Amino acid sequence: MACRRPRGPARAEDVGCQRISHRPRGGAGVLASSGRGSAGGAGLRTCPRVAPDGRSRPRPAAPFVRSGRRRRGRAGSLLRRRCGVRRGARDDGGGDAGVDRVGPRAALRTKHQSPEATAAEAAGLRWLRVDGGPPIPFVHEATEGRLVIDEIPHGTPNLQAAVTFGRRLAALHLAGASAFGAPPPGGPRVATIGTAPMVNEPAPSWPGWFASQRIEPYARRVDIDVTEVCARIAELAGPAEPPARLHGDLWSGNVLWGADGQVWLIDPAAHGGHRESDLAMLQLFGCPFLDHVLGAYQEIAPLADGWQARVPLHQLFPLLAHTVMFGGGYRSEALAAMTAALRG
Repeated sequence: MACRRPRGPARAEDVGCQRISHRPRGGAGVLASSGRGSAGGAGLRTCPRVAPDGRSRPRPAAPFVRSGRRRRGRAGSLLRRRCGVRRGARDDGGGDAGVDRVGPRAALRTKHQSPEATAAEAAGLRWLRVDGGPPIPFVHEATEGRLVIDEIPHGTPNLQAAVTFGRRLAALHLAGASAFGAPPPGGPRVATIGTAPMVNEPAPSWPGWFASQRIEPYARRVDIDVTEVCARIAELAGPAEPPARLHGDLWSGNVLWGADGQVWLIDPAAHGGHRESDLAMLQLFGCPFLDHVLGAYQEIAPLADGWQARVPLHQLFPLLAHTVMFGGGYRSEALAAMTAALRG
């Protein structure tokens, strides 16, 4: 369920490494750091925007964020505005039987949203729970438009958690999927990414599926010509890979640094896809200790040569989806990503 965007006068809230000023769209930008340490990542010039799920999300200044410069400051995730939180909810059925919970008396979060969104999110959360993967909130109930999950206490990003997260994310992707575009078991064919529709239609190969299901439908809605990138998609896609098990909306706001020292994944748009798509989304809006996350990931599941050059191609989908929902500067960013993808 989407939260309402901030209204009223600007206010600043300390969010880990960032101090973000929340203003109506069009307010002044702020500088956000993607991490710290010897390989802390380049900074982003951002301005407050609204994420597909209604949460404030910074706008990237460029379609591809190259990390590597040393930055200082306390790392942290972006402000996460909660919707419909209620503590003490009962487990009325439809939960994840046989899966460990956060604790014996964990606080619970109740979300009220459409039945379709509830079914998609619950199926995604269950599907993403894999041996050796990142921790995922337990689903206590998913009935009609009511979803009850564990509330994860927030902690502070740190280097060891980032390294562990990179390795666990690789394990999640390696768990695989039945096909590109396949929804999680029990998930609906038509899901959402934020407030935009997202069709999960299985296909045998990634290039054609990505062009027809993740680029063309959104480009048509905002009148962006993607003829060339779709015609060259097989050439631009890189070496063939098997379908990966994707979170699907892996921006930093859905990467929760828990008080237990673990990195949790929340609010998925899960489906079978290319693992570089999740990693490109993670880079699009920045992530604490990003270089360390990517380095640890590659220890477990090395990426194919040329993956850095393919980042703009994979970022084209979320940028087009943002353009559909919010317009504004996202259109120019989508065009820049397409240009960069064609340039290779």
